[in-house]
Amino acid sequence: MTDPNLWNQLLIWPIVNILVAFYKLFEFFGVPGPMGFAIIGMTAFIRLLLYPLMQAQMKSAKKMSNLKPHLDVINAKHKDDKKKLQQAQMDLYKQHGVNPAAGCLPLLVQMPVLIALYNVFYQVLANGNMTTLVTEINSILYMPAFKLSSLDLTFFGVNLGLKPEAFQTQGWWLLSIPLITGLLQWWQSKLMMPSVASTKSQAPSTKPASPAGRQIQSTNDQNSKQKPEEKKEDMMGDMQKQMMMITPIMFGFFAFQFPLGLSLYWNVFGLFGIMQQLAVNRENNPINK
Repeated sequence: MTDPNLWNQLLIWPIVNILVAFYKLFEFFGVPGPMGFAIIGMTAFIRLLLYPLMQAQMKSAKKMSNLKPHLDVINAKHKDDKKKLQQAQMDLYKQHGVNPAAGCLPLLVQMPVLIALYNVFYQVLANGNMTTLVTEINSILYMPAFKLSSLDLTFFGVNLGLKPEAFQTQGWWLLSIPLITGLLQWWQSKLMMPSVASTKSQAPSTKPASPAGRQIQSTNDQNSKQKPEEKKEDMMGDMQKQMMMITPIMFGFFAFQFPLGLSLYWNVFGLFGIMQQLAVNRENNPINK
């Protein structure tokens, strides 16, 4: 943390100073558990700074998911001509003002900040030597007013340095933290999935007019199931569903092994993400109208 390399000076040190500023603020007003509230306050502050980038990313992802029914029609129409397929896709993106790469740049910009946040919380909360930790933090603070004499890691009587894996000695209630973390990640992932209802609403009617028509339709359906394009789409859909299940389990496992303060950061950050994603999903969607 104290090594004056570029990573620390550009990201780690500013984040530590913001965290300590919130800590000193809550400590000044006599708020019990200042570290927990400092984590919440700083997470909200960072989320506010990242809001424009995350909003652009979420809107781009939402537009792409809304275009899926139209892309399915184009794929079926030009499945034998890749050049026409690519041109039709580009025309569709241009028509609806969608840039397929627009969601990548905001994510790339956010990642260093999020990694730095994780590093700060882990180093602060998992450090067993409090005296050394306070000395290291004081050495990188920008203002004398931020100097710490001690550091209180309790939040509502719970040490934020505790890990849920110590539930057998510290209490079974600790197992609820990985569960909450996993559920929040699952909810956020579910909100980002394409709407099944809107996709089905774009499908053309296949109701046959006669028994012969039903027989022809049945034959066509059987043949269509064998198309590689449709198998590929089904595979992609299955992969998305698998990721929606794997991500919560992964974060729940991390929350089980890491300090509670880190889970507090993840959960607060996730709650803000859920609220922002709900707002994006509620926006009028001109594509499917």
